[in-house]
Amino acid sequence: MPILGSSAGATKGPASAPTIGTATAGNATASVTFTAPSFSKLPVTSYTVTSSPGNITGTGSSSPITVSGLSNGTAYTFTVTATNANGTSTASAASNSITPVAPVAATGGSTVTSGGYKYHVFTGNGTLTVTTGGSAETLLIAGGGGAPTFNLSGGGGAGGVLYSAPTLSVTSYALVVGAGGTATINPGGIAGSNSTGFSLTATGGGGGSGNGNGLTGGSGGGGAYSSGGTSGGTGTAGQGNDGAGNGGTDAAGTSGGGGGGGGSGAAGSAGSRGVGNDPTRLNGGNGGAGTDAYSTWLSAISSLMTGITGWTTATSTGRIAGGGGGGTQNNNVYQTSGGAGGGAAGAYYMTGAIRGSAGAARVNTGSGGGGSADGSSQPGTAGASGLVIVRYLV
Repeated sequence: MPILGSSAGATKGPASAPTIGTATAGNATASVTFTAPSFSKLPVTSYTVTSSPGNITGTGSSSPITVSGLSNGTAYTFTVTATNANGTSTASAASNSITPVAPVAATGGSTVTSGGYKYHVFTGNGTLTVTTGGSAETLLIAGGGGAPTFNLSGGGGAGGVLYSAPTLSVTSYALVVGAGGTATINPGGIAGSNSTGFSLTATGGGGGSGNGNGLTGGSGGGGAYSSGGTSGGTGTAGQGNDGAGNGGTDAAGTSGGGGGGGGSGAAGSAGSRGVGNDPTRLNGGNGGAGTDAYSTWLSAISSLMTGITGWTTATSTGRIAGGGGGGTQNNNVYQTSGGAGGGAAGAYYMTGAIRGSAGAARVNTGSGGGGSADGSSQPGTAGASGLVIVRYLV
């Protein structure tokens, strides 16, 4: 019989149960966090995490502990016990349920791994072949609208920008990258082509107008110089700017071409008149800025775009799919700007003196072309081709 007040027995008994934390799924694995027991007479020497179902275990000296050998596609919960020299504690409460998954495996396009993701980049039509299915993210950017070679035309609208998060099956996916609208001699403008894949369609950018309203598209094209004024084309909901790139109206009813809308970033500016107290000036509108929601994507894939002239400049602000600037005429020597994200600047014309051509939209940014100032003398330019990007965790 122990003597009263003796410390004999003070070191007996296992620890109390640990407190369960969070289980996180991996590829046939789980990482389980927990908190040490609130009471243990002797130091805890190890912890054991046990799965249900399967009773698959992992051991370690501290949190977290990884359990390997799980079956992908099976739901599991976990408990944890603590062991000291006197034995093993009772089990903790069960963790949250997780389902381990295999990472996606696929081929196609140009690839780069960055920030824990693998990116497949398609600058032209191609096929993504999936050998192990799973969750992915996709970004479809359609071709930008062209600005026609026509007096004081509006800028082209950016191609639609469409994000989705599909679950990829083990199959092949045909991907189409939209071309930019051309800069033909056509007062109606030429829309960009759609980009498609994964049963989705990103809509090509609306063409700028040479003699009327801008065309509808992913983002709307700019309206033209016209007596009485004209309006910009309407963008596609969720892909670009609605009502983007309005042509200007004023007391005289005339202005430069309107800027094209940017892809989800901003509407183009309206054309205007009379800047600098010069009533003869017909000023084009600036292109709308492209979206900056995918700056991480653009940074990750830049190493694959080294052969594309101007890519770094076009995306330096973390944007893509900018609208084209409208054409400017009559004693205005300044080009309108293209929208950030690769949009082209509009052309300018100063009567009897200085003339400047429209800028070029940056290839594979889905951006709009720049508007014409004076027909064939300073023609409009084509919109930029689009881009398709797929990424998934590795």
